[in-house]
Amino acid sequence: MKISLKQKKLKNGNLSLYLEYYKGSTTNEHGKRIHLRDFEFLNIYLENEPKSAVEKKENKEKLQLAENILAIRQTEHIQGKFDIKNLSKSKRPFLDFYKEKMEEKSHSEKNYGVWTSAYVHLKDCISPNFLFDEVDDHFLKRIRKHFDEVARTKSNLPLSLNSKYSYFNKFKACLRSAFNEGYLNINYAERAKSFEQAESQREYLTFSELQNLIDTPCKYEVLKKAFIFSCLTGLRWSDINSLIWSEVRDEDDDIFRVNFRQQKTDGVEYLYISKQARDLLGERHSPRDRVFIGLKYSAVYNNEIVRWCNRAGVFKHITFHSARHTNAVLLLENGADLYTVQKRLGHKEIRTTSIYAKVVDKKMKESANLIPKLHLDLKL
Repeated sequence: MKISLKQKKLKNGNLSLYLEYYKGSTTNEHGKRIHLRDFEFLNIYLENEPKSAVEKKENKEKLQLAENILAIRQTEHIQGKFDIKNLSKSKRPFLDFYKEKMEEKSHSEKNYGVWTSAYVHLKDCISPNFLFDEVDDHFLKRIRKHFDEVARTKSNLPLSLNSKYSYFNKFKACLRSAFNEGYLNINYAERAKSFEQAESQREYLTFSELQNLIDTPCKYEVLKKAFIFSCLTGLRWSDINSLIWSEVRDEDDDIFRVNFRQQKTDGVEYLYISKQARDLLGERHSPRDRVFIGLKYSAVYNNEIVRWCNRAGVFKHITFHSARHTNAVLLLENGADLYTVQKRLGHKEIRTTSIYAKVVDKKMKESANLIPKLHLDLKL
């Protein structure tokens, strides 16, 4: 590729400076030769016929600036061609770039939270003055070792395997972006070995536990109603919280559904719900009114879920999201197939839904009693 400085005469008589990137030529289907060019307009303008000494001096300075830009572009092209680092970018602090990538994720609350949590730990092991020019394999090993052996939670406990997996993957994502944007000439993300991801435990309520919860008073009626509605429908807290009456459709005496935009994926969903779930919502209000007025995400509500479960005799670590797990398990236990459950929960991949199948594996439950009873002296 050839990069040249060009001039274009404007209607007002001035000259506009621009760079031409000549990429050779090709032949079209009619045999005509086509030249391949790109252009970069510099927004630098010269007087076509400078009259005063001042105008001549300004023209000279502007032309020098344009030639400097040309030299930079030619150098960048040579660096890319021969896999040479961009020297100006290699002098940027790593944490400064990471924070920039982190802020780009601020539109997604959950993803942003993981990026910020990883940033807290990275600040403990990376100096603010550490530059991309210093990144090497030893740096990768040092960061991985920090997450694996040194990093601690707010409770001063070692990081869980899933936390190590999530945080280190954000570090790798930063390295990958740095390579793609020319801060690194080696894709170190490919060299960094990730942590294994542990299978998370999905706490849920059995049918009888859910019934006990229904029969037990909750301090906040809207919280109780929303939690039970999630158990019956599988909707996330974010979708229940934003649900408005125009999204609740009463199609027939026994056919009801909610049409809503899923907060997590931004996809439009059409979910049929049972008459019992619809009755739980009560009388219809104005189309723009929220269905669950007064519902809010707070430590007060989260703590009340725990106290409510304890009053009902359920001593599990139950959160609002456990209602969604409960819905999946109850559906599978009562004959729904994995594909149907996947669609109802809005999972993109069937393997996500298949985790619930392990919970309700009837054959595994039956196998617990396959061995004939032994004559045991339980007093021993």
